[in-house]
Amino acid sequence: MALNRVMVVDDFRDWRREVRLILEQHPELSVVGEASDGAEAVKKAAELKPDVIVLDIGLPKLNGIEAAARIAKLSPGSRVLFLSQDNDVGTVQAAFETGAWGYVHKLSAGDELLNAVAALLQGRRFVSRVISTEESRRVKPKLSPGIND
Repeated sequence: MALNRVMVVDDFRDWRREVRLILEQHPELSVVGEASDGAEAVKKAAELKPDVIVLDIGLPKLNGIEAAARIAKLSPGSRVLFLSQDNDVGTVQAAFETGAWGYVHKLSAGDELLNAVAALLQGRRFVSRVISTEESRRVKPKLSPGIND
């Protein structure tokens, strides 16, 4: 069975470790790389071509939104899953406009991260439950059907 390759990007080492521990609970996932800033994320994504990139927005050197836009050009087969503490509708919308496939609020990572990664690997989009109903309605029209199926 082929493992699905995942890269984790966050500027806090301890948080990257926690995310890695969550992901490694799933036997079909392999964390193949980590990055601590947006510029490093772009470089590693181009080199590693992971299936899924778990990406924070508030990153040094190059924020996650900009990094995702660059990654889309350099590693078009990689699906970006934002994992952020920001649930502002404008930020969520900007994240999806980069071509991201999912958005998980950090407060929900323990409950939703594995489901979100699985959804992306199955070709479905994912939006965290923490994003309010009103915000979700405003974000969903930009997405293809299948959010949180």
